[in-house]
Amino acid sequence: MTTLTVPTAQVRSTTRVPSRPTGFLTDTWTVLLRELTPKLRQPASMLFAMMQPLVFLGLFAPLLPAVESGSALQWFVPGIVVMTALMGASMTGADLTAEIRSGSHERLLVSPLSRPSLLVGRALKEVVPVLFQTVVILAVVTPFSFDLHLGGVLVGAVIVSLFAIGLGALSFALATAAKEQDWVFWTVQQMLIFPLLLLSGVLLPLDGAPGWLRFLSDINPMTYVVEAERALFAGQFPADVVISGFVAAAAVAVGGVLVGVRTMERSS
Repeated sequence: MTTLTVPTAQVRSTTRVPSRPTGFLTDTWTVLLRELTPKLRQPASMLFAMMQPLVFLGLFAPLLPAVESGSALQWFVPGIVVMTALMGASMTGADLTAEIRSGSHERLLVSPLSRPSLLVGRALKEVVPVLFQTVVILAVVTPFSFDLHLGGVLVGAVIVSLFAIGLGALSFALATAAKEQDWVFWTVQQMLIFPLLLLSGVLLPLDGAPGWLRFLSDINPMTYVVEAERALFAGQFPADVVISGFVAAAAVAVGGVLVGVRTMERSS
């Protein structure tokens, strides 16, 4: 009788390794941790992204006229917080562009991670920089005649976080569509963020603007987010303003995630 001997290496190669449990929530959490790790290890990168908002606070705020209701910072700072979310979240797609060029994004697409989770996990990451930068801005301005209303700030943080999630998702969708063409991403991004910024009344009030400019401001979702932030940061809770801001931010978040997921599923 002969004995059939199977090499150990062959036995090992045919042995199936149990796969880890997968699911949308698990995959999203995995992607979120992957995206957050570099930010948490290098918080200075989030501080560096705040140079422009701090310049606006230092050079533009002193030019604001005095207001009877209190410090002009009370009106200006909430807009700067929203502007910080706009700038940071809209540029985050540049990181995905770099991954596409290096080939790491292609490897993620063929991994067991679901494609919707690749987008949602990245978009949720935007909450951390926004909250971190908001805390820094408030810490800077509070000693300078800015009244801190913690309850309003917390509600405002929820609204601006939703807004940042939607913008981040749209930025990733744009990067996915642009693929390796950086100039396409930056051209579209720059063409969109400045009209959104100026038409929201962050820098100057639009009360005396011509009708066509007011119309464009009225259809700009960022306008309602800014108005809600100003009311909340002042310690006021007008239901119509706050609800309008929340609905606008939620619409941006849902629309951005839907567009981003669809783009990610079609990417190759």
